This record gives sequence, C-alpha cells and structure tokens, in this order.
Amino acid sequence: MSEFDAIVFDAGGVLLLPSPELTGPLIAPFGGTTDAATLLRAHFIAVHAMDRARSEGDLSDWTAYYRAYVRAAGLRAYVRASGVPTDREDAAVEAFAAQFGHHCWRTPLPGASEVLTELVELGVPIAVVSNAGGQVEGDLAELGICGVDTPGAARVACVVDSFVVGVEKPDPRIFNTALEALGLPASPRIAYVGDTVFYDVRAATAAGLTPLLHDPYGLHQADPHPSGPHRLLPDLRDLLQLSAA
Repeated sequence: MSEFDAIVFDAGGVLLLPSPELTGPLIAPFGGTTDAATLLRAHFIAVHAMDRARSEGDLSDWTAYYRAYVRAAGLRAYVRASGVPTDREDAAVEAFAAQFGHHCWRTPLPGASEVLTELVELGVPIAVVSNAGGQVEGDLAELGICGVDTPGAARVACVVDSFVVGVEKPDPRIFNTALEALGLPASPRIAYVGDTVFYDVRAATAAGLTPLLHDPYGLHQADPHPSGPHRLLPDLRDLLQLSAA
C-alpha cells in the first residue's frame, strides 16, 4: 500500500530554481561566480540560512537569503583574496536584492518534470501550492513541467498561487483550494514537498498534511533546524517509492 493518497508540491526550490543566467550577472560585477552548478546550489544554502534566521526571530525580510546566496556565489572568498573592502559584500547584497524577484525562477529542477510524469502514471493525484507573484502557473506550463491542461506536461489538479488566492504560507489556508481540487480532506496521507521549514513545514503541519523537506545537498541533515527534526526528502525520485502500490 502506498504511503500517500496525493502529493502537493511547492514550486520554488522543488520544481523551479533561480536561473543562473539571471542571478549570475547580478553578482558578477562584485566578483561572484556565474558558474551554473554553484548558483543552483546557492539557492539551497541561502534558504537554509533564511530558515535559521527565521528561527532566531529575524522575520523582517529575505536579507539572510540574499547574503547567503551572495556568499555561496564566492563573493566572500573574492573579497578576501583581492583586498577589496568588505563593504563590497553589502553592496552586492543590495544590488542582488533590488533585482531578485519572481521573474528569476525560470530554471526547472533537474528531473522534476520526469518525477511528476511518473507519479501521474502511477495514478497519484498531484497539485502545486506556491508563494508566488501571479506567474507560477504560466511558468510551469511554459517550461513543460506541469499544468492543469498542458500538452506534454504532467497533469495536476490545480496550481495555487498565493498572489492569486490572497493567502500565503505559512498560513495553512493556502491549501484549501488544492484539497478541494484533489477532492480529499486534509490528512497525513497527503504529502507536501517544500524546501523551507519556516514556510513549508509549518504550513503543511498546521494544515494536517505530512511535510517533506526537500534537501538535495544534505544541508538540513548536516545542520538540523533548531525547531526539531523533520522528515527529509533528499531526492524527488524517492517519492516514487513512497507512492508505489
């Protein structure tokens, strides 16, 4: 018997990542790398740093994310090697924050669309629930990852965008539309796959779902979130075993 009756996915950090071709040029003038693999990993380093900042009471904005991303892009090492004053990092963070937005999330997570397609073939109902800016349904469809009725893409029951529904995580009410579209009541037999503790784990837990924290680089495993242990999902393909009959 499969463990889950349905799986709901976050978009950012699970299906989509900030695109290196967009973020790299924001950091490069300050000495950061434009290497794609480094910048894809930088997102997970940054979101882990933001989770820790949130746990320590920093609820103001995404500054912890921006600074960790910039550092993961190699800027700090560049500053030390070149002798450029350390306030260059602050300037890089400011420039990055000014330009980073919903439009940057344009790189599909490698293998994500294939996993979604295989889940659909297994008969697992799926949906997407994301904090976004009104663009996420169109982006997922355009990139061929999933859609409600998108030829060639995995079929989902719905794509819930916080901007559209007027509720954002960690408010658990954001899941109401998805549960209605799935035709299922809230239950631990519905998994929610996200990449943050503060937004995703908290919201899914409050909604009565089972949160699975996407941790492809083992960052949360190596440095557990201080709020306590959470079930980790190192690879999206692990969902196929959890969903097999």
